[in-house]
Formats: sequence, C-alpha cells, structure tokens
Amino acid sequence: MLRNVPVSPLPIERFRAVLDDAGYRDLLALRDRARRLFAGRAVWCVNSTATGGGVAEMLRSLLAYTRGAGVDTRWLVLNGTPEFFAVTKGLHNRLHAASGELPPLGEAQRAAYEAVTAPAARQLAEMVRPGDVVLLHDPQTLGMAPVLRECPVGIVWRVHVGVDEPDDRVRAAWDFLRPYTHSVDTCVFSRERFVWEGLEHVGIEIVPPSIDVFSAKNQELDDPAALAILRAAGIVADGEGPPGMFLREDGTPARVDRRATLIQERELRADDRYVTQVSRWDRLKDPVGVLEGFVQHVGEECRAQLLLVGPDVAGVADDPEGAEVLEEVTAAWRALAAPARGRVHLVTLPMKDAEENGAMVNAIQRRASVVVQKSLAEGFGLTVAEAAWKGRPIVAAGVGGIQDQVVDEVTGLLVAPHDLAAFGHAVSRLLTDDELARRLGSAAQERVRDRFLEPRHLRQWVDLIERLPAPPVATA
Repeated sequence: MLRNVPVSPLPIERFRAVLDDAGYRDLLALRDRARRLFAGRAVWCVNSTATGGGVAEMLRSLLAYTRGAGVDTRWLVLNGTPEFFAVTKGLHNRLHAASGELPPLGEAQRAAYEAVTAPAARQLAEMVRPGDVVLLHDPQTLGMAPVLRECPVGIVWRVHVGVDEPDDRVRAAWDFLRPYTHSVDTCVFSRERFVWEGLEHVGIEIVPPSIDVFSAKNQELDDPAALAILRAAGIVADGEGPPGMFLREDGTPARVDRRATLIQERELRADDRYVTQVSRWDRLKDPVGVLEGFVQHVGEECRAQLLLVGPDVAGVADDPEGAEVLEEVTAAWRALAAPARGRVHLVTLPMKDAEENGAMVNAIQRRASVVVQKSLAEGFGLTVAEAAWKGRPIVAAGVGGIQDQVVDEVTGLLVAPHDLAAFGHAVSRLLTDDELARRLGSAAQERVRDRFLEPRHLRQWVDLIERLPAPPVATA
C-alpha cells in the first residue's frame, strides 16, 4: 500500500543567494533548533503521488532541505485502487465546490476508502518509533489517522484544498472526513477562510505553501537557454541551436531529451509572443474557459498565441479525470474556426523525469508574455508563485489562495473566475502595455521573495511540530 520515495538531501546554505543577512542568520539558527528538536526522531510524510502536482513538487523540495538540515525525514506514497481514487477525486471536487454531477458519499464509498487507508496505516505503524511525527497530506491519507492514533506518535493532517464560501457540496465532504480528524493532533490549512466548521476538538494552524527557487522549474534561465529547452522539447519548431540544458537538484547538468506532445494548427515560432496557463488537466483549472476567453476577447491585433500546458495524463496517478478533461479541451479546440485554432496550442509534457518536466515548465513560463491562472477554485496555486518569481505579469482568478499572492493592480490583475470578457481584457492590457507588465512582474517577484520561499515554510513547520502535544503512550 505504501511506497517509499527516495529523497536526497539538499543544503539549506544555498538560500544565502536569495536571503538578506538577517534572514540567512535566522535560517541557520532554525537548522540548529531543528536538529535538537528531532534528535532520535523521524518525520514521515504521506501523500498519494510522487509526481504530477503541486503537493508532490513541494514535498520533494521541503523534505530534501529538511534532510539537508540533519532531520530524519521520510516520504511515503499511498498506492490506491481505482475505486479509492474515484472516491478521493469526488472529495477533491466537493472540497472545491465543483459544479456538475458528483458521486455519492455513502457507506460503499467509505468502505472503498478505508479498504486502502486502514491497511496502509497498519503498514506505517510497523515503521514508526515513539516520538516520531506523521504528516498526512490531503483527503487521500486522512483515513490512516485512527489506526496511527494507537501509536505513540504525533499526527498532523495537512489539507491543501479549500474554498472561501462553503456550500452543501463542500459540507458533505467535511462530514465524510471529519470523523477521522478526531485522531489527529493538528489540522493545517493554507488560509484562514479554508478552516472547516466543527473542528473545535483539534488544533488549527495556517501554513501557506512555498516554492523552491533552485528547482529545475524555478532556477534562473536566460532567454537563449529557455529557447534551447523549448526547441529540444519540440514546443518551438524553427531554428537550430545548442542543446536544452538545466541543472538537476544535485547540481549536475542535464539535457532535455524527451519531447512534448502538441495539438496545434501551426507550429510555434521563436519570435511568437504567447500567453500560457500551466496546470493539471482539471475542470477546476478551467482550461476550456481560458481557451474561449482568449479566442473571444484577446484580439488578433495583440499578435499573441495561447499555450495551454499540462502533464501527460498517464503520469498523474491520483487524477482519474485528467484524460477526460484533456479530451474536452481538445474537442473545444477542434470546434474553433480555422483562424482561431491557429492561435491556440495544446501542450502535454512528459512526466518520466520530474526535473526534465520542471525545466520545460520553467522555459515556457520565462518566455511567456503573460501567465494566466483562471481557476474556478484554488487551494493556493503554485503556478502563480512560480510565474511571479520569474517576474512574469499575471492574470488570475480572484479565488482561494491566489488572492494571497496577487494584489490586484499591484502584483498582477485579478478577474472574476467566470468573466471571460474581463479575463480577455486583462490579458490584452498586459500584452499592449509593456510598462504595466514590467511593473506588475517586478512587484510580484518581490512578494514571493518576502512571503512564499521555503525558509519561511520550514520555520512554520518546525514551530508547529514543536507545539504538538506529547504523543500518547503506546497501548499493548
């Protein structure tokens, strides 16, 4: 049920390049405190996939830095059945107040859910030691808590999804999951407004996500290097040049060898300006709405293309709807008139090598004239922080955690999630006003530096774990 994900340590000293003197001194002090706090203890992180989403990407970096700081950190992935992932995808959609038909949440669904979580918890119970801490991520893993509660360990549930205005769909998911929260010490949310009703029995913490600025997805790339990667991946077709190179997390150079899959009427050229959204193929990311808003409301006089970018759906284990959504987007693209089809490119990126995939995303975002994230609901939206770190001008829907990142007219432009005309107008403003685009992009980068880098995230986790109650004594 549980699969170990290898994690190589990364030195936290590399943050010297992005922190001021006081911030770096604080980070070194945090490292020393963490070593004392976790001496003889391990931290176990459990989620449902090692690739293909923001949670997995964030865990990979955070756990590498905690290992580099001298903390024994382990990463386990929960392998579920199709029935299990059908239930958890339904929970995911409900927690985002998704529209459309939603599967029921009855005893049959609870049985399918616990048929995976209970044996996985028993497996983990054989691994943990007294005083260890288990961090369970998202609905897929919360059902492990009751079995783990019998162990003398701290238990934290980290939920990455939520909505500002819960409705009956959301509350149905809460009701399904809430019984398991009685077995955890603390629930962690990304923002205050995501905190559920009826959690008075458990500790509550607010911890926004973060990005790793040294990862393949966010490391510095100049324009020639970014263009070389796009050519190597087959996204930009014209011209020849050097190989597309990037640095792996261990500092070794690597080359982009795999190619993206493209659905397009014409090839993208090196001198094309483009707007891009990078996300999983998920209806909550509204890729069809992005396509329609661009085609209908961003005029050809803006001389821009649209790149809708997502993962190879076969590489995302915990999202059974990805292939359906990609087919819906493809159908919407095929339904466009020929001139409009020529302005839109659907790009699926290979997932065999997570760092190579990250390098492709990095290059796509860095060469974009505008980055958009028109989600209908969003727990945080790491792609927003990633684009902001690169100084890109951003148009995003004012939902969920995006609102914590984008200050309208200061670090980007916010629009109502369903307003296609406002979306197109905002994109057009940035395509036609270079000074506005530059100013917003620069301010966005500084906001990420101040609020959404991993040293802040690591400090909050150390503080949180330090405050956990003493674990219960093991029962016979």
